[in-house]
Amino acid sequence: MLPEHTAEFRHRTVGTPAGRLHLVEQGTGPLVLLVHGFPESWYSWRRQLPALAAAGYRAVAVDVRGYGRSSKPAATDAYRMLDLVADNVAAVRALGEESAVVIGHDWGSNIAASSALLHPEVFRAVGLLSVPYAPPGGPRPTDVFGRIGGIEEEFYVSCFQEPGRAEAEIEPDVRGWLAGFYAALSADTMPAQGEPDPHFAARGGRLRDRFPTGKSPAWLSEDDLDFYATEFERTGLTGALNRYRNMDRDWEDLAPHRGAPVEQPSLFIGGTLDASTTWMADAIDAYPTTLPGLSAYHLLEGCGHWIQQERPDEVNRLLTDWLATLQD
Repeated sequence: MLPEHTAEFRHRTVGTPAGRLHLVEQGTGPLVLLVHGFPESWYSWRRQLPALAAAGYRAVAVDVRGYGRSSKPAATDAYRMLDLVADNVAAVRALGEESAVVIGHDWGSNIAASSALLHPEVFRAVGLLSVPYAPPGGPRPTDVFGRIGGIEEEFYVSCFQEPGRAEAEIEPDVRGWLAGFYAALSADTMPAQGEPDPHFAARGGRLRDRFPTGKSPAWLSEDDLDFYATEFERTGLTGALNRYRNMDRDWEDLAPHRGAPVEQPSLFIGGTLDASTTWMADAIDAYPTTLPGLSAYHLLEGCGHWIQQERPDEVNRLLTDWLATLQD
């Protein structure tokens, strides 16, 4: 059941190459497509939809393929980046539009950037939240992730890439796992410096063994957690996790675009306490080359990973200010 504050949202499904994409819409005006990350849903944009609508935009949040009410193909390789980009293009067309601004968070940031890179004729500007843009290329991803943890630890991406492993950890207690994962990456509940890093598991162990317990982030109400948990209890986690299991395929698919910049007007918003912005500091430093159209850049002091949920008012202001510049 949806919380009361989402009652004004319009839900619809549109056809895509995978079959069905669930969209949640509010407002009229230029189209802004919102793409979530892991483990979330359209609902992670619940505070942005009304703010963008009030500012004169047609705000549309998607359930990415494998999530929520969208189609969940059985094949692992149906979740490669090229397919998710195709879903975004199909959504814009199904909404009767020629172009859109695309904004993504976490994996959604990668999907948004790839959409802009591959289809500049459709995506006229791109906003990236939490995860910086890094052009295609470099070493094979699984080789890189496999080395990060060293002998005693495994990086979370490697854990997620092993078919069935993360499902076995998460699905017996979806609500509890999500609560811990959200808390682990939120500014007000993340482990203190010097405590075991929740991005890693002991070799052969569980990620959740390092999650905070008994703590709930200020942004996450019981109703919010209930919504997320109910969605994943219904759908399972495999579709969502298959995104991680296609990173080598993406590396191969996008090889023709190795080192390519995203030329369109762009925005980046990150949190100073988010590992994504610290681990990928080199990618941010490269923005003059990789995002030559960057027109707004913000690091929110003391903010964690779930940026548009942790700091909705601030993010809404930054998004609407940036979107206004695109109308000039």
